[in-house]
Formats: sequence, structure tokens, C-alpha cells
Amino acid sequence: MNCTELGISDALVQALEKEGISAPMPIQMEAIPSLMAGIEAYVSAETGMGKTLAYLLPLFSSIDPAMPNAQAIILAPTHELASQIHQQALRLGQNSGLPIKSLLLIGGTNTKRQVEKLKKKPQLIVGSIGRVLELVRIKKLKVPQIATVVVDEADRMLHGELLESLLELKQALPTQPKWVFVSATEQRSSTAEARKFAPELIQLSAGSNQVNPDIEHIYFVVEERNKADLLRRLIRATDSERALVFVHRNKDAELVKSKMEYYNIPVADLHGTHDKLARKKAMDDIRSGKVRVLIASDVAARGLDIKGVTHVFNYDAPSNSKDYLHRVGRTGRAGAQGYAISLMTPQETRLVRRYESELGIKLVEAMIREGHIFSAEESVVE
Repeated sequence: MNCTELGISDALVQALEKEGISAPMPIQMEAIPSLMAGIEAYVSAETGMGKTLAYLLPLFSSIDPAMPNAQAIILAPTHELASQIHQQALRLGQNSGLPIKSLLLIGGTNTKRQVEKLKKKPQLIVGSIGRVLELVRIKKLKVPQIATVVVDEADRMLHGELLESLLELKQALPTQPKWVFVSATEQRSSTAEARKFAPELIQLSAGSNQVNPDIEHIYFVVEERNKADLLRRLIRATDSERALVFVHRNKDAELVKSKMEYYNIPVADLHGTHDKLARKKAMDDIRSGKVRVLIASDVAARGLDIKGVTHVFNYDAPSNSKDYLHRVGRTGRAGAQGYAISLMTPQETRLVRRYESELGIKLVEAMIREGHIFSAEESVVE
């Protein structure tokens, strides 16, 4: 199938071509026709497989540029993900020539400035539920024309306080919009909560809960106190073009960053206690190539789209397979080879069998000697 067969306008097809996209990805083929028909859905596909365009293209097809009102809202759990979605929407508008205005509404920025931008009547709102709900409460964000609400990273948004905020937003909308939920995983609990918003929603999936076959999975057994030194050696040995290092906690991100800097390895860190400017600088540094390694906590890194990631390092091994899936999905995108390397204490090696059985993958134990990485069978893993 080519993009013209999706039923989107020629202007949107041309916009995709300008980004080097000539054929839709599986989730786009699965989701776009249904979403364009106005069907409410839970869209799931593995990370990096084109979910953002799978819902943006139908939104751009349904929004009336001549109507100076907000017609769709996209919600994300983190400022970084909301910013990425907004940038993709801006590129889609610019490349298609469609006069659809998108506005980013997230916390950590001046509310009065955002209120001023709302006076320009954007048709598409992208943001965090907290700031969007705040502006709805004070009646600065007018919502009578909202026809669609998209909830990205739904498996995270449909729990706890975020779910409560979503339900409050639902009550605040005078219309009955279409709801679309998007996630890299399918969870029964999330789907059940989603049905509170859209009882008749359908499941649209393409490879969710599956790990990209282009990723090679490697693990090292190491004592906790030696992890930083091993990470340093692995970064040197792999000579990765762009790498992500995952840790559990915010303070760990700072600690690992300081240790890598001690070894003269340029790194950036991204975690929940950073303010907006610090998070933006970290993202700019890794994307521009100023640094090749980004150390991130799980919460801060959910949904991040960083192109060209060749290696994902699990400095702290995730305790469940779903988190492993989210992390390693940052590499091996669009047919490129990726490597997922986990640093495990002897007590954590039990997780290997869990990942293998629940995700259908094979993890190879490895060692490093004189700057080279070897599997247990002594074959080099590069």
C-alpha cells in the first residue's frame, strides 16, 4: 500500500513525501481508515512504529481550517512527549500547506502567554492534562467545538491522578467527542478504563506487546558497585552513535552522569526534578550530537522520540517485562539494527528468564575483555 491509498488528501501525502515517507507503516494502515471514519479506538503498536502519524493524519483530515475554534485535543503524560507531538503537527501543517494551527499547552511555562496565544484561535491543542484542564476551568480554553480527544501513552494516563483529571475533562466538555487512546502496550486494566470514555471503542493493533526483531539483547552480570565502571567500558567499546542509559530514580541519573563525566564521557541527564529549560537542553544536546549519551529515569523518558539511537543500556534492570519493552523500543527503529544491553547483579539475572518467556526474545550473556564484547560462546558482539 502507498500513502494515497489511505484516503488522506493529496496535500497530506505530499507532506509525508517531504519527510521521506512513501509507504505507511502497519499501524497506520490499520488505524487511519477507522479513525477517519470517526470510530473510537484503542490504538496499540510497539514504540517507534508510527503511532503519532496514525492519529495526526486523521485529525488533520477532519479539522476544518476555516473554523477558528479548537476542534481536537491531544494529551500526553510528559512535557517532552507533548512537545514532540506538537512539533510533528507543526511539520505536518507546514509541509502540507494546510492552515491548521497547533498550540502547545504544558506546565512550567507562562500561563498568561498561553492565554494570549489562545486568542489566535488554534484548531489543535496539544498538551499536558494539568495545564489543559486548568485553562478549561478558568474558561480560557473554549471547548464547545472539540470533536476528538486523543490520549497518548494511555497505559500511563489511565491510572491515578491522571485518570481523575481525564474524567474531569470529560465532564467539562459540553459535546460528546470521539476518544482515541494510544499506547505501545495493551493492558486489560487500561482498556477497561478507556471504555468509561468510549464504551464502544475497538482495538486496533500492530505488533504491540512485541519487541522489534531488529534488536539484539545482551546482558552482563556485575556487582552493583562496579556498574559505573562497566558502563564506561561498554560505552567506549560499542562506540555508539547515540545511546540511552536507563536508571530507576532521579538521583541515580545525576549520580551516573557525574561518574561518566569523571571518565570524560560527554553525557546529559533527564529526570523528573529537572525544570523545563534543563530538560530541553538535555534533549537538544542528544539530538544535535553535542553528547552521544543520555541518562534518563523511566518517568522522564516515556514516549521520547530520539532518532538514531543505536544502543539502549539498562543500568538498572526493569522489574517487569512491560518496562523492558518500553525502554528497548527506543532503538532498532525503521529497520535499523539496535542493541539492548542490561547490567544485572547476580540477584537480578532471574529477570532474564522473565523477559524471554513474556516477550519471546533471547538474551545473550556477554563479557568484555580488552575493549571487545564477547558472548558466552566467545563470538564478538559489536
